Amino acid sequence: MQRREFITLLGSAAAASPIAASAQQSAMRVIGFLSSGGGHAYTHVLAAFRRGLAETGYVEGQNAAIEFRWAEGKFDRLPDLASDLVQRRVAVIVTTGTTSALAAKAATATIPIVFLGADDPVKFGLVASLNRPAGNATGLNVLTSELTGKRLGLLRELVPAATVVAVLINPRSPEAEPQLRDVQTAARAIGQQIHILNASTEGDVDTALASLVQQGDGALLVTNDAFFMDRSEQLVALAARHAVPTIYDRREYTTAGGLISYGTHYVSAYRQLGIYTAKILNGTKPADLPVEQSTRFELVINLKTARALGIMVATTLITISDELIE
Repeated sequence: MQRREFITLLGSAAAASPIAASAQQSAMRVIGFLSSGGGHAYTHVLAAFRRGLAETGYVEGQNAAIEFRWAEGKFDRLPDLASDLVQRRVAVIVTTGTTSALAAKAATATIPIVFLGADDPVKFGLVASLNRPAGNATGLNVLTSELTGKRLGLLRELVPAATVVAVLINPRSPEAEPQLRDVQTAARAIGQQIHILNASTEGDVDTALASLVQQGDGALLVTNDAFFMDRSEQLVALAARHAVPTIYDRREYTTAGGLISYGTHYVSAYRQLGIYTAKILNGTKPADLPVEQSTRFELVINLKTARALGIMVATTLITISDELIE
């Protein structure tokens, strides 16, 4: 047998051996993905997350696998889901939502965490500072809470006759108190009277929207919450049924028929989340990656819904909008 043929046969045998198979399997990096929401609402942003991974060298099914854990708006499930990922010994845990990040942080001090959070991560103890995170966590702050005042102002400009604006909050969310403080501060700054509505079940949402009409509130602001996001179609349908002008924090509501949304450009944010995750897989420590803050935002207006509500959208709003849905 010639030397070249012998080497070829030897290589083939090695590839078929359990040791070689184990080596190939170990090359597959496993990413844990923990979210307080449900998977059906994240399809298009997950595509952006996978793009970010691929741009930095990781393709799902080739050299990366993703283990998803969805709490579906039930925040009390997050600790167990986080612990499950830790026991799975994933290479990195990606989290969406501040509550998910806190659950992951409580579950492990060693596995790197890359978060996408809606509030100040320093305030919640996720990182020591934005520039120097320290510890095992870093990620992106999408500034949802910081944009509350902007959303309230946009709603007031769109519906100037609304003397009272209702604000829908999930009281079971660990982020409910800071959300309440943010919206109260924003309302005082512009002299807007608000009415707080609480909802943490589907039945609560129905009751809250019905009471809004009975109280004569002129418009509604829906706060950022995984529970609400998972029930976006229900919220949009109820707002249409009761003819309530409503502003949301992300485009998914508006494309589903909601009136207006303003918030972070989530496709860009999830792409960056994928890039950060890949950097961690490549060996960068979370402490060496500063927490990024969103710099790209989008205003989406559904003109069809506006016409159905009898609302004339001002030219100024049309001009500054990023997308108009006819």
